[in-house]
Amino acid sequence: MAAVKRLKIGVLLSGSGSNLRAIMDACEDDRIDGDVVFVGSDVPGVKGLTRATVRHIPTFVVDYKQIGRNITGYADLMKTEYQLDQLQTYIRKSMGIVPPHITEPDKRVAWLYKRIVIENELLREIEKYEFDLLALAGFMRNFTAFFIDQINTDPSKPRITNIHPAYLPAFPGTNGYEDTFNNGCKVGASTVHFVDYGEDTGPIIDQITFPVFPGEKFESFKNRGLEQEWILYPRCIQLYAEDRLRVVEGVNGKRIVQIS
Repeated sequence: MAAVKRLKIGVLLSGSGSNLRAIMDACEDDRIDGDVVFVGSDVPGVKGLTRATVRHIPTFVVDYKQIGRNITGYADLMKTEYQLDQLQTYIRKSMGIVPPHITEPDKRVAWLYKRIVIENELLREIEKYEFDLLALAGFMRNFTAFFIDQINTDPSKPRITNIHPAYLPAFPGTNGYEDTFNNGCKVGASTVHFVDYGEDTGPIIDQITFPVFPGEKFESFKNRGLEQEWILYPRCIQLYAEDRLRVVEGVNGKRIVQIS
């Protein structure tokens, strides 16, 4: 009998990599029919890279801050590889990820152009590996349409997933646990979703909830939330490995995930 093809998983992270650990553990004990084939970060020296190195998984760093300080040379390179009308299309589709404090139109465009230049370097690193799924595991950067469109080539089966610490669409952004806790919610949650052109707006794969205990301290609440993330993310990746996820058009044109 032919061997079952194992999912090749790339992981991007910005910090300690606790979800990376959960994914690697699930691959090793066959809760995920797959293997992590690379781990990349936008921040040098983070613990997540060490976690990968210990398990002999290739790693790389694309330092967003460092590249940003030398953007002129990279911008010149981009002009030779992509037509201006292509870049303008990507920029139009990516306006939803520009930080809200950047309000002037020219500065919003400049921010996105700079981000595309950096993402081009990230793509060059990623494309050194064969992979089926790109799992964001605490990667604290939003992607432009430029990056997304290079990887998500089949609209019904995107290839970028993310885990978010809130019950989306409530509390998108960087402080999901804090927003949930500080707003007096009775339950916390984690959401795994495909990545689209907005901030935490992509089609939802699955969600998990847990109670907020009366009088509980925030750190206790957050730690229990992380434990739920480590259950949810491997479960969703396994659904992907089993080819059971499809994105279809739902009510009012909203794209949703069907699980077979």
